[in-house]
Amino acid sequence: MRIGVRKVGKSRGSYYSALKRITRVANSAISLRRICNAIAKSTAKAMQANGCRILSLNSQKEYLITVGTHGLSDLYLKKGPLAAHKSLPDILEGKAVFIADAATDERVQHPQMALAQGISSILGVPVLGKGHAIGEIRIYTREPRQFSEADKSFLFSVANICAVVFERAELHQLLEQDYKPSEKRRKSPQVPPVRTTLRPTTFAHPSEEDFAKLLDFYCIEWLYEPRSFPLRWKGGRIAEMFTPDFYLPELDLYIELTTLKQNLLTEKNRKRRRLKELYPEVNIKLLNKNDFLKLLAKYGYGPLGTAKVEGIDRVLYSHAQIQRRVRTLARRISRDYAGQRLMLVGVLKGVVCFMADLMQQLSLPVTLDFMAISYYGGEDQVVKITRDVDSSITGQHVMMVEDIVDTGMTLNYILGHLSAHNPASLRVCTLLDKRARRLIDVPLDYVGFEIPDEFVVGYGLDYKGEYRNLPFIGILHPELIKGNAPR
Repeated sequence: MRIGVRKVGKSRGSYYSALKRITRVANSAISLRRICNAIAKSTAKAMQANGCRILSLNSQKEYLITVGTHGLSDLYLKKGPLAAHKSLPDILEGKAVFIADAATDERVQHPQMALAQGISSILGVPVLGKGHAIGEIRIYTREPRQFSEADKSFLFSVANICAVVFERAELHQLLEQDYKPSEKRRKSPQVPPVRTTLRPTTFAHPSEEDFAKLLDFYCIEWLYEPRSFPLRWKGGRIAEMFTPDFYLPELDLYIELTTLKQNLLTEKNRKRRRLKELYPEVNIKLLNKNDFLKLLAKYGYGPLGTAKVEGIDRVLYSHAQIQRRVRTLARRISRDYAGQRLMLVGVLKGVVCFMADLMQQLSLPVTLDFMAISYYGGEDQVVKITRDVDSSITGQHVMMVEDIVDTGMTLNYILGHLSAHNPASLRVCTLLDKRARRLIDVPLDYVGFEIPDEFVVGYGLDYKGEYRNLPFIGILHPELIKGNAPR
């Protein structure tokens, strides 16, 4: 019993000293990567562990990105994309997670790699920001280990310091952006600035940073060098590996950037061929800048990256993000109207893209109808219905499908018109809700995204008849919009 007391006292002392070191380095002016590496080292030593890893959650909250590490091999760190909902998923719920045997526990995403690297026990806790998980910190041991409450308490304290470090890094990245607020933002300080994604990556070459910026513009999620593929072995050891530059989760595609130097291109092609022989399920492409622009065009982000985005300040929601949200809305609607027939009504022309995608995802019988409207009356615009629904909606379950709702005046008028025909029910589904401009509090039953007070185009939304065919939703350059009436 005395030995146990001495051990506890010693651990508390070492934890106190470690927290002093960690707090000091967290408040230093060095880079995020160096801060997190130093925190990981102090944490591992204090807990007498073999390794420590600090991870941040990506913007889609789907993948974990390493921002600091100590004591773990490159092969283990780059074993593959670390999915947040597959790798110790309970940590995202704010819980401490203990893994007694990493090689057999189903909560470990890559148990075979843990076995190969001799990792036995793992303890992980969340890094919380504003009550939500924004990252994780994990401890690894080679010998089977039980962790005490003091161990967990110490690791939670370190995680709290990491949360402050993450928030400060994001603020620093935001301030470093060449960001010039529009006149509208200067007059409306309540509109929050665009939140950055924590990107601790140091790129090996400027072309990789340019490539990442292009991906960010199109809101294409990316992971930098998440996996190393062993290609050749000698004497039971790995003699050659290939680490592609990027992984694009939405396309399930690895990208290796190339140059025009023939000797480098030849070597990379050899590695790519070898990789395909050993890992035929892996999709990988060697790309230069022109190749990538062509790839964008193939997946609907082009053509060639410039013609369709002229005048776009930035992409607000990518095509993949829109499709995910449409599927979520469709599941909710299908559940709420199970066993019933639904009539979808939309106002031409902006709703066409959203209506087409939404109805394909609904798992119930639907009919379609469209209306058309015009405005007149100068500043105090009055809505006039120029085309009414063709079929009777009396006794029907009607869903008013909107591309965007801002002031609510037009929608309120249309709902009043439809209600006069005595439908069995009348609800509203809108892709975008610009609540900052609301004048009439119309009921919205299903909302895709709540957006800031910006002029958006794409995915059916236009500016002077253009931009409807963009596969994403983008924000138009402020200087192009002067004196435009709200939608």
